[in-house]
Parts: sequence; C-alpha cells; structure tokens
Amino acid sequence: MVAIPLGLLMGCFIKLRVLINPTVGGLRYLPAASFVPLLLVYLGPTDTAKMALLFLGCVFFLIALILDNVLAVPRELIESAQTMGASRRHIVFRVTLPAAAPQIVDSMRNMIAVSWTYLVIAEIVAATDGIGAVMMRGAKFLHIDIIMAGILTIGVLGVLTDMLFRFARRLLFPYLYARR
Repeated sequence: MVAIPLGLLMGCFIKLRVLINPTVGGLRYLPAASFVPLLLVYLGPTDTAKMALLFLGCVFFLIALILDNVLAVPRELIESAQTMGASRRHIVFRVTLPAAAPQIVDSMRNMIAVSWTYLVIAEIVAATDGIGAVMMRGAKFLHIDIIMAGILTIGVLGVLTDMLFRFARRLLFPYLYARR
C-alpha cells in the first residue's frame, strides 16, 4: 500500500510531485527482471525475494497511473469544494480520492495482470515450488503438457483475478452502472 497514498499525495500537492516524480518516472524504466540476481544475492530464493520483485515491477508504474488518475479529476470539483470552504485534507479525502477511485481500481486491475508475469519470472528463477517452478521442472524433462498446463493455469488465475476486480468495481461504484 505504497502506490495509492503516494500517487494520491503527488497528485494533490505539486511540491511533492516535483520532488518525487522524476525519481518515480526514472525507476519505472528499470526492468524489474534485471533485479533478480541482486534479489537472489541479498534475499536468497525466498518468498521475500518474490515479493520484492513484484514490488519493484509494479509499484512505480502504479504510482504513475494513480498520479494520472488523480490529475484527471475535474478541476471544477476541487474548485467547488474550495469555494465552500473545504480544508485541503477534506478536498484530498472527500473530493479527490472518491472522484479518482474508479480509475484507481482500474489501474490496480491492470497492474495485477502485469504482476502475474513478474510472479512467474520470480518462480522460474528463484523458487523450488509454485507454478513457475513446476513449469521449469517440466521443461527439464521436455514435458510440454506440464508447461502448457502451467500456462493455462496462470491464464485462468489471471482471468479470475480480473473478474474479481470487475465485480468489486461494480460493488464499490454502482452509480457508474446505473441506468439513466
């Protein structure tokens, strides 16, 4: 839960955005998979290394996406709240966050798809168990059926995760689906 508060605050406070955005923007372009050797050296083939790879692969993109979601909030909403005397805190949490929330959920949904890729990379390189490790054992003995089963399993899990996010979005934001 680093990306949501950081992206929100960067979108609401220009000084913070000017300070942090160049770093986040630069880190976005570093390929997370290239950190695998360092993660293995410092963390070993552990679940912590997998989580670190997922974090490195997703957090900087998600911060940038959430920043864009916040910056897309109509200026009129913020100006209306200011006119009515709302505090900055009120504007951030009662105006900006609710207005950007549907798009933030969409951004999270898209990054979940990317995270599946990084999870498989982490398991192929640094795990003794998991779908990626099973696929690699299958590859060692030329068991194409095991590899294809792994690919299919990941695909099904990805689709189910996407469906879960879509369902959650409908529950969280029913007004977006109301008939007019």
